[in-house]
Amino acid sequence: MVQKHILLINPNTTSSMTQKIGAAARHAAGPAVKITAVNPATGPSAIQGAEDGRNALPGLFKTFEDHVLEHRGVDAVIIACFDDTGLWELKRKSPVPVLGIGEAAYHAASLYAERFSVVTTLPVSVPVLEKNLDLIGLARRCAKVRASNVPVLELEDPESPARHRIEAEINLAIKEDDVGAIALGCAGMADLAADLSRQFEIPVIDGVAAATRFAEQLLS
Repeated sequence: MVQKHILLINPNTTSSMTQKIGAAARHAAGPAVKITAVNPATGPSAIQGAEDGRNALPGLFKTFEDHVLEHRGVDAVIIACFDDTGLWELKRKSPVPVLGIGEAAYHAASLYAERFSVVTTLPVSVPVLEKNLDLIGLARRCAKVRASNVPVLELEDPESPARHRIEAEINLAIKEDDVGAIALGCAGMADLAADLSRQFEIPVIDGVAAATRFAEQLLS
């Protein structure tokens, strides 16, 4: 069995989030896939809005060059930020497929349901996600991008009220948006998707798992 190597790059510098992302990807991947999860050494500790995304680009691009362009031991790359930070630039210059977790989550949600909503972190992220939905042609399928008012790094604190706020926003989306699926709008929410799907009896999609499965299919 020839093993395929998928590299996940978390564009922020929070290593605990990178570890969570890696675990989610390994859980989603098949036995013929090797997962490596990395993050830059420099840049913002969380990406919340367009300014953080711009500030993350130098570290993201350096990490991509080090792991993909110089060593050439990677078969596909996943940008593990729901803002799809740097995605289009990397697609243009990459020798291997590059997927974004936002991109993957939107496509997965559109396969599950005619209409879906996104539950993300802070309001500052909403315009970025709406622009991305328009770029990939799925804006009409998305009923609403909803902010749960959860700072990204609160997702790393098990004592924070983050999950309760996310649950409340999903509940509103189901009641108000007439949707058949929810996309979780942050890589830091990756460990919540399965429980939330069971709780709300609706597909709740983690972009990390979706991107991993799509990448594996591209490589098969």
